[in-house]
Amino acid sequence: MEVYLPIAGVSVNIFLILILSFIVGLLSGLFGVGGGFLMTPFLIFLGIPPTYAVANEANNILASSVSGSLTHWFKQTLDYKMGLMIVSGGVVGTIIGIFTFTYFMEIGKINLIISLAYMYVLAMIGTLMLVEGVKEIDRARRKIFLKKKLHSHYWIHGLPFRMRFKKSQVYESALAPIILGLIVGFIASIMGVGGAFLLVPAMIYIIGMPTKLVPGTSLFVTIFITAIVVILHAINYQSIDLVLVITLIFGSILGVQIGLKIGEYLESSELKTLLAILLLLVGIAIAYDTFFRDHDILLNNNSTLVEKNQLYETIINLSINHPITYGLFAIILAVGLGVLASVLRRSISNYRKKLLLKAAK
Repeated sequence: MEVYLPIAGVSVNIFLILILSFIVGLLSGLFGVGGGFLMTPFLIFLGIPPTYAVANEANNILASSVSGSLTHWFKQTLDYKMGLMIVSGGVVGTIIGIFTFTYFMEIGKINLIISLAYMYVLAMIGTLMLVEGVKEIDRARRKIFLKKKLHSHYWIHGLPFRMRFKKSQVYESALAPIILGLIVGFIASIMGVGGAFLLVPAMIYIIGMPTKLVPGTSLFVTIFITAIVVILHAINYQSIDLVLVITLIFGSILGVQIGLKIGEYLESSELKTLLAILLLLVGIAIAYDTFFRDHDILLNNNSTLVEKNQLYETIINLSINHPITYGLFAIILAVGLGVLASVLRRSISNYRKKLLLKAAK
């Protein structure tokens, strides 16, 4: 079933978008990442221009991150203090990223920059995580247990303004999470991701947080970063397409709840290795799309004329004439649906527990 996207100006298969967003949402809940490193490339592969794919997937990540972080809040597996320090740096990084995005957009190179960013960042992080994950699995298989310090200390931990993060049981410079947030915010605004695919390994290997706190904290950080990305893209580029956003959100918030449940039964080393493989595969796919795929054929397939109805006209007018209101509505919609999904999941979980208790009696 083909649906026209009035802002992006292309037609897409609505059911394919729903299925892909569900799968990405499931992976988001499983790995504690926003899922943008997968969904944004998928949208580009389907013919949606990269500038629109970036903005709309950021809006979708906001919904799934709200849903996922609330679930972790209920479980008390979230470090607010650490998260807010990362967010403080993320705000600055996002603003710098938007200026960079604007520069490359003005010189007509933004699509290439987005593709190259995905290709190199995913390849580097995926390779590092894969090597570490395979080592951990191999040691576990051979029953080799290395005696490690509670935390590895790097030069960044010794910088000024040291703070104690009781939840994560670390004592280090506050500049470490702030610098991490700055980098993540910059990348998020360029690539249309929450930055959690970078946050997760950095929280584990650089900051030294306990693995059980990493998914919830990364999703918490992602909420703020993606909200800023969405509103800035809406104001500067009018690239938020509500038809696409709503489709993405419905698929992803269902998938993220299922992913959270599945993640409870997997070991952290297995999660790291699976995530690393995914990162590498997406990086390879982006490289193929950038250098070998015939984009002229794809553009011709999306060049069919579509009669604009009243809904399309309203969305376009709101996006152009009232970008701030339009952007805020997109954010409120994402947050509201994310909260609703999390509350429903908790209610169902509590109801099942009551039934089990009654059955036990």
